[in-house]
Amino acid sequence: MYILLTFIVSLFVNACDSSDDDSTTSPVVNFDYEQYGESFQQMPAPEDAVIYQVNIRAFSEEGTLNAVTQRLDHIKELGANVLYLMPIYPNGIENSAGGLGSPYAVRNYKEVSEEYGSLADLRNLVEEAHRRDMAVVLDWVANHTAWDNVWVNEHPEYYVTNEEGEMIPPEGTNWNDVIQLDFENPDLQHAMIDAMAYWVYKANIDGFRCDAADYVPEGFWNQAVSEIRTIKDQEMLMLAEGGEQRHFRSGFDYIFGFHYFETLKEIHEGEPASNIQLTHGEEYNSVYGEEKRVVRYVTNHDVNLSDGTPLELFGGIEGSIATFVVAAYMKSAPFVYSGQEIGYDQRLAFFSNTPIDWSQAQEGVYQEYQQILQVRANSPAVREGEYQGYSGQNVVSFTMATEEESVWVVANMRNQESTYLIPPVLEGDWQNAMDNSSQSFTGQLSLAPYSYLILKR
Repeated sequence: MYILLTFIVSLFVNACDSSDDDSTTSPVVNFDYEQYGESFQQMPAPEDAVIYQVNIRAFSEEGTLNAVTQRLDHIKELGANVLYLMPIYPNGIENSAGGLGSPYAVRNYKEVSEEYGSLADLRNLVEEAHRRDMAVVLDWVANHTAWDNVWVNEHPEYYVTNEEGEMIPPEGTNWNDVIQLDFENPDLQHAMIDAMAYWVYKANIDGFRCDAADYVPEGFWNQAVSEIRTIKDQEMLMLAEGGEQRHFRSGFDYIFGFHYFETLKEIHEGEPASNIQLTHGEEYNSVYGEEKRVVRYVTNHDVNLSDGTPLELFGGIEGSIATFVVAAYMKSAPFVYSGQEIGYDQRLAFFSNTPIDWSQAQEGVYQEYQQILQVRANSPAVREGEYQGYSGQNVVSFTMATEEESVWVVANMRNQESTYLIPPVLEGDWQNAMDNSSQSFTGQLSLAPYSYLILKR
């Protein structure tokens, strides 16, 4: 049914193990696929990306790829330039966690689920996104598969087994609807990279968001990222959904700010706002590539369902937007999840169809998100500058600066008026980036509940 892959493997290849040893020699893989479509030449640099996550089941009443294509202008006009699709593959039925099953329990890595449409529909979505200068990234689930994945019968040697020879869920998790793959098996590594390459060739996608990346050995990621980057004559966007900085060594552009999100929640629960500076420092502790970024978010498909919407977690519309400004401007890659940009107040399931009611858009919220992202897009300081923190008990305050420009972000994280003592280095004249008014600051600043300022000079 599928085009066969011919592997050319060097004689001295060592299988990657579960350690962080990256000294192994990567196999040389010859992908026997023809490239569909033209290379996308408008890929944003890592520091310029604004990522929009689509929960396909929730994005529309239809829950299809075609319905996403119909709303591409909405996403483009928001200010996003990277479209990230949750898993598009058929998901498992055996041992399903309920509902329609988890998109992260993959039954076949080389098919589009009929639930979402067809390969032709995906190609059309990618072409239309490219026409709007947006890259398309697929969710990739490397660590585990569904119990009824085609590999279970065809390649049982790809899986970890217990002493009784039985396949098992990932150790230390409650993910009972999936089974653990064995990355000590080089054939599994090759098959996984081949499956990733399939979508680059057959649908012309522009990269991957790699799920549960911390669970997968560094040696595999070294090989996979390197191989994927050689396929097309263009940059590829590689996002590790993991918090470990080793992923940058493997060639990923981004890691996930898990701790940053938790710190934001703690601040809204009363912890000092200055704690965000400690978290920022920890997440960039050994990140030496100037273009590398930590993805910061106020919601995504996991925490939206398990923890709550941004409105629930961060003080309603005003608090959630002030928190988004902090996350989007503090040396990060901004991240927006389906419905966030309209202030949608319902949690979105992804094991079932829970379509967003776009008519419930809260007045002015989309436009405010637009403006926040537009100011960021127009500011080299925010996108490329150096970070300096000045936060206090109730107020997050920091600058992003280049030699030509400084941007000062100050945000009250409390549902009460807060007074902020202005450091002498920040005193003086500034221009409000949101309305272009001129303002002068000395001494102290009084901030209304959940208010924020984006200032530049």
